[in-house]
Amino acid sequence: MPASLTPDLTDGATLAGLFAPVSGEAILGLAVSGGPDSLALMLLAKRWASEAQTRPRLIVYSLDHGLRPEAADEVAMVAAEAARLGLDFRGLKWTDGQPETGMQEAARQARYRLIGEAMAADGASVLLTAHHRADQAETILMRLAHGSGLDGLKGMVAFSVVEGVRVFRPLLDVEPAALGAVVETSGLAPAHDPSNDDEAYERVRWRRLLPALAKEGLDGAALARFAARMAEADQALAQLADAAFAELVTIDGFGAASLPLLALGQLGPATGRRVLSRILAVVGGRQKPRALGQVERLFEQITTNTLPRGTTLLGTVIRIKDEAITVAREPGRALPETLTVPPQGRLIWDERFEISNLSGDMSLVVSATDFFPRHRLEEVLGFKVTTPAEAIRTTPVVRDENGAVLSLGGWSFDERVEVRVLTD
Repeated sequence: MPASLTPDLTDGATLAGLFAPVSGEAILGLAVSGGPDSLALMLLAKRWASEAQTRPRLIVYSLDHGLRPEAADEVAMVAAEAARLGLDFRGLKWTDGQPETGMQEAARQARYRLIGEAMAADGASVLLTAHHRADQAETILMRLAHGSGLDGLKGMVAFSVVEGVRVFRPLLDVEPAALGAVVETSGLAPAHDPSNDDEAYERVRWRRLLPALAKEGLDGAALARFAARMAEADQALAQLADAAFAELVTIDGFGAASLPLLALGQLGPATGRRVLSRILAVVGGRQKPRALGQVERLFEQITTNTLPRGTTLLGTVIRIKDEAITVAREPGRALPETLTVPPQGRLIWDERFEISNLSGDMSLVVSATDFFPRHRLEEVLGFKVTTPAEAIRTTPVVRDENGAVLSLGGWSFDERVEVRVLTD
């Protein structure tokens, strides 16, 4: 099929191919707002599920953000159409305090959070959304304008995790006109959200430019091809960076990382930035950079020997010492409070340590070490401790009800506790 064409949505085999990645799931969620795209998703998913061998259960989720008076009626319309199709339905409402700024992002987070909570209660494993080829084109153009790297320029991917919710986008290679035709044929009257026409939003401004760009050959299909090529390049670069990380980076039991300064420079900017970004994520509790420029600037400072002393970024402290780069967790309020390690259970502490309670003891608690004299550490561990002081202060310590230390960082001193330093 030529890339400029959209899949034939009337063909059963085509639908089976679009939804094949989730064909093994027992219960699927559908995000349906009442607009033409999401209504088309509901209709197509119903058609596919009715003919599928496994026939998954579909649950429609529709959210009233409380931002427009029409929204409640739109949710009611989706409920009626879901019932007509024989689909389960959950109507949700955003009742939290709404911010004065950043409304779109806050609404997006609320949407996935509330749907995710409902899916967990219903046993639904994956949420299907109606993102299509034009949405992909807008995303790529926005990221290109913002200076995104390869990871951003590959656009939206079919599978991702958004606000903790597993999301699948089966319609990414479908033109919106084709989805509109599906809804029109069904006789449905889709809702219209006026914010989709408000040029105060960047995405709307890019949407208005798409027809002019298409006349010059930069249509949704061309941008989809671009995204696919960027994804291939991103995957190749990720493999190089993963191999370099495994070979060059050492992460100690305190969760601090180090790697040779010379080796980082020899990797080159593209791979070196990837390795550095992964170190920051692993050591800093998986904080994401707000812009690629943050990591680019740090890489340049390191490789040109212009790094200021005690530089901090994304929850880490970065230093150069003895021809090596050391990265430790930054002490501060972002660290978890004291937590109980559940009996016969486990918890992920600060996104850096996996701590398991192998016993039925309900008194085991974990907190940041905060202060532990280096000489005392060396007595406990039996070797010289050279890790940065910040790493010591931010490492987890597990104690029992008597205050006895059962584990420290990645070391366990008691059979009730097992600890693993997370490096992925």
